[in-house]
Amino acid sequence: MELKDCIVDGSKHFHIADAPTSAKIPKSERAHYEELTDANRQRMIELQDRLYAQGCEGVLVLFQAMDAAGKDSTIKHVMSGLNPQGVEVYSFKTPSKEELAHDYLWRAYRHLPKRGNIGVFNRSYYEDVLVVRTHGLWHDYNMPKRCLDMSEKDFFAARYKHIAGFEKHLYENGYRLVKVFLNVGMDEQKKRFIARIDEPAKNWKFSPADLDERPLWPKYMEAFEDAINGTSTKHCPWYVIPADQKWYARYLVSEALLATLEDINPQYPTVSEEDLETMAVCKVRLETE
Repeated sequence: MELKDCIVDGSKHFHIADAPTSAKIPKSERAHYEELTDANRQRMIELQDRLYAQGCEGVLVLFQAMDAAGKDSTIKHVMSGLNPQGVEVYSFKTPSKEELAHDYLWRAYRHLPKRGNIGVFNRSYYEDVLVVRTHGLWHDYNMPKRCLDMSEKDFFAARYKHIAGFEKHLYENGYRLVKVFLNVGMDEQKKRFIARIDEPAKNWKFSPADLDERPLWPKYMEAFEDAINGTSTKHCPWYVIPADQKWYARYLVSEALLATLEDINPQYPTVSEEDLETMAVCKVRLETE
């Protein structure tokens, strides 16, 4: 399985049941793919430096997944080594009272990276068409009747249009989006929850509340499928990454981010002849001090 097999760009209907949660790569090849990930990271470091210097285009990488899919560890391994001055990471939690008093995209606007930087959203505004839909939270929104008096299907179809429009706006204003869905299997999630209980170093990650979401798995999968279909476009596709093998998922995510940076092809700013002459004079001054 290669990165091209993971791209959902709206050209055809996406069926989540057909998306594998494991690429079934032999464990004997793990070291090879970890080396490839390291090589991708080194190339990303070079391109990030150019991106930061040029300050012309920004990159937003967002991760969505079920619990224990490996969002945190993927961010840690793929982004490790990049210049922290040019990386902005934000984790989306339960909305605050202030955030609920605004439209649901407001908090995303507030945390967008500036052009030249790479922003990372651990979860994102997509929570408002995933968790909100699965738990029916939209029914209790403090909004006018005209905004709520409709079917669930119509309510979220409108939100997909909002999100697609928001992402088009970002693209047309100098941003590239790398939207990653880490597709973990229910059985693999169970194994990872048990590991969080059994291994002391992982105890802090476990929350009994996570188990309450497992019976809702079919509803979540339906919500993910509809959200991906409703917001996949040529310029802002989704990458549906099989996440049961963390090391291979990290490799595919590094491939996606590297491909985006390569496509941007940032360059260091050029210096005018006048500036070069000024620098030559400055060099003489320094050498003759």
